[in-house]
Amino acid sequence: MEKKVYKYTLKGFVGHFVVVNKHRFKVFCLCARVSIFWRGLVHDLSKYSPTEFLEGVKYFDGGKSPITNCKEVEGYSKAWLHHKGRNKHHLEYWYDYAAPNMTPDMPFKYFLELVCDNLAAGMIYQGRKWTKEYQLSYWNKTKDKVICSSNMRKLITRVFTDVSVLGLDAVLENDYLRKLYNEYMEK
Repeated sequence: MEKKVYKYTLKGFVGHFVVVNKHRFKVFCLCARVSIFWRGLVHDLSKYSPTEFLEGVKYFDGGKSPITNCKEVEGYSKAWLHHKGRNKHHLEYWYDYAAPNMTPDMPFKYFLELVCDNLAAGMIYQGRKWTKEYQLSYWNKTKDKVICSSNMRKLITRVFTDVSVLGLDAVLENDYLRKLYNEYMEK
């Protein structure tokens, strides 16, 4: 089977730019709900760097993430390597195979941003098909591939489970998420 060929196009430029901005705006709105306005404002600014943006333009197809498309063609993504190393809301940022504690727990403010980022990504990529159950379903498919502490994995699972049962309004509260964070990080 031949690999799909991707090229730099005006459609890719505009499409990727629009998706990045929609995502960042949705993250900002969700971050505002949990009182981390600054994190929402500066969220994913590295996506405008040449390393990330140009790969996003080239591999944009309007469906899957350009990073996923690039990995399918090239075997890895320079944009993802760049992105995860600069954005503390990604679990991968906190992984260090050479440290005594390879997977330290993410500080609370970045955990909040991670939750908002994941929810916003689902909302943007799913559009009108997004439901409160979507993020738990997606997380359950990917969580075993993610390298993080067992406490963090359990906490994220709990948050997305609560969203699927209770809804966004009940869960996206700073105090509620702080209580869960403290409960799971003390275990």
